[in-house]
Amino acid sequence: MTVKLGLFTMPFHHPARDYATILEEDQDAIVLADRLGFTEAFVGEHASSGSERITSPLIFLATLIHRTRQIRLGTGVINLPQLHPATVAAHAAMFDHLSRGRFIMGIGPGGLVSDLEVFDVGQAELRPLMMQESIDIILRLWSEDPPYEIDGRFWKISLKNGIWPEFKVGYLPRPYQTPHPPIALSVVTPNSASATVAGVRGWIPISGNFFHRRYLRGHWERYAEGCEQAGRRPDPDIWRVSRSVLVTETDAQAEDYLADPDSGLSFYYKFFIHSFAQGRKALFMLKPDLDMPDEAVTVDAVKRGLIIAGSPRRVLEQLVALRDEIGHFGTLLMAGHDWDQPKLWRQSMELLATNVMPRLSQHIAASPPPGSGAAAGRARGKAR
Repeated sequence: MTVKLGLFTMPFHHPARDYATILEEDQDAIVLADRLGFTEAFVGEHASSGSERITSPLIFLATLIHRTRQIRLGTGVINLPQLHPATVAAHAAMFDHLSRGRFIMGIGPGGLVSDLEVFDVGQAELRPLMMQESIDIILRLWSEDPPYEIDGRFWKISLKNGIWPEFKVGYLPRPYQTPHPPIALSVVTPNSASATVAGVRGWIPISGNFFHRRYLRGHWERYAEGCEQAGRRPDPDIWRVSRSVLVTETDAQAEDYLADPDSGLSFYYKFFIHSFAQGRKALFMLKPDLDMPDEAVTVDAVKRGLIIAGSPRRVLEQLVALRDEIGHFGTLLMAGHDWDQPKLWRQSMELLATNVMPRLSQHIAASPPPGSGAAAGRARGKAR
């Protein structure tokens, strides 16, 4: 039993930064992750944001296929209600071939308020249904030959006449992986229906990094319920947990960065405070305690509550405590952030991959499973 290391990046940058420069920075981060042995990297999709500027994760990730060697490349996520299922099916299948099967297809119902408005899919109660109908159509297009006559609630596909079997005209491409790439689903809300859906359908659950860890255990419980409904044994190794992690040579270095009100992380959490307060109406998700008044949810308080930061020893202690609190998970997805200090963030990735994670594996190998009495006691001590 061990915990693998991956990367999940929205990515989020200050809107004043040059567009081409931040795209190169995000590419460099994934190239570095590949060199350091990260097993996978997920990239977000946002069409109408000057802070989150990757509009197509498939196009972006295609630029990295030949710059990386082993890392799996995932969409984090494709917002299915915003796209036609046939378009997604064709593009995703081609990407799977281009990457020779290194593709993980992350999907979601969408969440950026401006994207929902511009694509006219803002009905919160309908978007999860649209997502499930879309992926069902995609899987059908990947497994059946034409003719197609799909009469869905949200999409209708008819292909009966323009079919030339000799030339394969009318045939959508199928993925490189059989029967299809692994499917991952983003999980955010405390009692997430998405987590249950992932369990029912055998998909990978990805818990995000932009809410307090107190909600993570609920994600696993909902996922396990879905597995049980499907008669499937829940396997915690499939669970991806994303957290903001900053590893520095000393605790003081991390403290200095976290104290900077003008840092990239400060701007990042300023955005999420606004997003949860004004858009999602879910400011409670940033609180360590539900009794915490809204006015106490400041950038500094959120940074202190959500970021795992410090020297390698201190970060190891926090990761051990996290695992003992929420149970075992298979992959830690380090959240990608703006490289406002490139040397600091490169070093953070390097220290996490080469120093912290090997010691975490050693700790896991020498420890009882999370949740046992011995493990709970150990969580109150220091990791060795």
